[in-house]
Amino acid sequence: MKAKTSKVVVKEIRFGPNTDDHDYNFKLKHAIKFLDEGAKVKAYVFFKGRSILYKEQGEIILERFIADLEEYGKLEMSPKLEGKRMIIVISPKGKK
Repeated sequence: MKAKTSKVVVKEIRFGPNTDDHDYNFKLKHAIKFLDEGAKVKAYVFFKGRSILYKEQGEIILERFIADLEEYGKLEMSPKLEGKRMIIVISPKGKK
């Protein structure tokens, strides 16, 4: 029974509230690769110091990330602020 269980792999991707387009696209490609391999992706925006004032920017980045990964995975946990991090979890879609 134990041998047949599959290990769930969670890969993390970290953004800042002011992440640039090139950096965003680079991390997006990695997330797509992780989801194709069958791993879950935990993406978060990390707020340092006073950047916590820009919660809206963090939410915009995560909403865009969700929209871009829609065809590769489904949203498991919507954006939620936990301390200094705003976190989402995306799980891969089933095999086609």
